[in-house]
Amino acid sequence: MADLGSIGAKAEAPARRSRRSPARARDKIMKTATTEFARHGFAGARIARIVKRAGSNPRMIYHYFGSKSQLYIAVLENAMAGLRAIELRLDVEHLDPLEGLLRLFDFMNGYFETNQYFVRLLVTENLSKARSMRKSARIREMSSPVLEMISKFLTRGIADGHFAKGLDPLRLYVMMVALSQFHVSNVHTLSIMFANDLARPDWRAARAVDARRMLAAFLRGSP
Repeated sequence: MADLGSIGAKAEAPARRSRRSPARARDKIMKTATTEFARHGFAGARIARIVKRAGSNPRMIYHYFGSKSQLYIAVLENAMAGLRAIELRLDVEHLDPLEGLLRLFDFMNGYFETNQYFVRLLVTENLSKARSMRKSARIREMSSPVLEMISKFLTRGIADGHFAKGLDPLRLYVMMVALSQFHVSNVHTLSIMFANDLARPDWRAARAVDARRMLAAFLRGSP
């Protein structure tokens, strides 16, 4: 005969599964919606495709998120939060200024390479002039720690004479993002225009080396 402990455990298991189920359902919708919005943009995304692939129904979309627009904003917030969480774990501030900035570039380059959905979401949102991001207080509150890291590296590098004077942290950040992202967001058009597959790993690796060298030369103020 089963003891009371095992009976209690069996009785509690369905309750635990029931409590976890809504979270799993919401998470599945979020993941599916992220893929849908990244592929088709806000206008082209379809709730019907999202619920079908998530194994859900339209009622649950509106229950958890309220509307397609709110679901899209939640996807943007989740994508930004994922990047910020990784940025906060970066351990580079103890490095030499040049090596530290090059490591930050390596991180950006690697993140955009392996999270191309994120680049597509940003492209879509830029086309709408960041209309949905403007509605999110959460995104506005997510300040990137990378800009502060860059500022500290520049201060140290300029002070010890290894960096050119007058370097601006925000302009440098934008430059690093451009060197990390442009080839990803324009891969298809550039590949057709130049009859060369810019998605090839060897091409991507060589481009990253070129970008690293350009960045180092710029920071040193090399002619």
